[in-house]
Amino acid sequence: MPEIPDFAFAASLVADPARALMLTALLDGRALPAGELAYAARIAPQTASSHLAKLLAGGLLAVETEGRHRYYRLAGGHVAEALERLSVLAPDQPVRRKAISGKARELRYCRCCYDHLAGQVGVAVTQGLVEHGYLVPASDKQFRVTASGHAWFNSIGLDVAALKPTARGLARQCLDWTERSHHLAGPLGVHLLSTMCKLGWLRRSKDSRAIQVTPKGWIELRRQLGIDPVSTLAA
Repeated sequence: MPEIPDFAFAASLVADPARALMLTALLDGRALPAGELAYAARIAPQTASSHLAKLLAGGLLAVETEGRHRYYRLAGGHVAEALERLSVLAPDQPVRRKAISGKARELRYCRCCYDHLAGQVGVAVTQGLVEHGYLVPASDKQFRVTASGHAWFNSIGLDVAALKPTARGLARQCLDWTERSHHLAGPLGVHLLSTMCKLGWLRRSKDSRAIQVTPKGWIELRRQLGIDPVSTLAA
């Protein structure tokens, strides 16, 4: 009997339509209770519990207990990235959700994707870096930092030459699940988010992945990268 690839079990978990809908509902980084995930998947709560147990056992989900409630979230960035890569192979399917909360809108607008900037603002910043010639899209979903890019990053206090690339590179293109466009990830993306926070351009939320652009931040993003808050909000 031929050896079964290691990813076969994970693929079988994702292949179920109800489980796929529940995983998609969690792509925005929030932790949701079983009832909301059942609603998103159009299945009964009892059926959802069985699916969630399988996803937990398969390492795709993590669970947090708050009082009598259990909240489920993706097990990590590697799960989110795998799902995002799969999502581009199929037509866009809207996720069935209850009324969209203000927090969900904040996350779509500007958030951290585990350790780097994402959402509409994250994509706009990356596009601004490309349009100004500081980054150039390269093969294998990488960005190349140009000479002018090194100078610009240095001007805001980020020494690109001092960063250590990981096995996946220094500046990686990460597909933004809400915007269907790439934002900057990798060590450069991590340190860019950190630097912008230190400069007072961005402010992290204490209780979610949402990030706020400060008034100073909008002034600098407009001046240095040509990013307008109105056009970004309308995206």
